[in-house]
Amino acid sequence: MLSRTREVRRSYAEAVVDHQDDAAAQERWMLAQDDEVRLSYVEDVLAHDPAAPPERAWMLRQPRAVRESYVREVLGGR
Repeated sequence: MLSRTREVRRSYAEAVVDHQDDAAAQERWMLAQDDEVRLSYVEDVLAHDPAAPPERAWMLRQPRAVRESYVREVLGGR
C-alpha cells in the first residue's frame, strides 16, 4: 500500500479506515480498484499467504462486471 499513489492511499483511508465498522469495506474497495492495484495485491500479498483462500485471488482477477455484481449482490454494494 505504501508504494501506491497518494490518490489510492487516500481512497483506501476514506473507504476502509474511516469505516472500520463495515466488515466488507476492504474487500469492496479492493474489488473496485484498477488492474494494477488488484493484481499487485494478488502477486505481492495473496501469493505469499498460505492461509489466503484461493477464491479471493480468483475474484480479484475477474472482469469488472463480475466484480461489481459480486459487490452488489453478495457484499451489499454502496
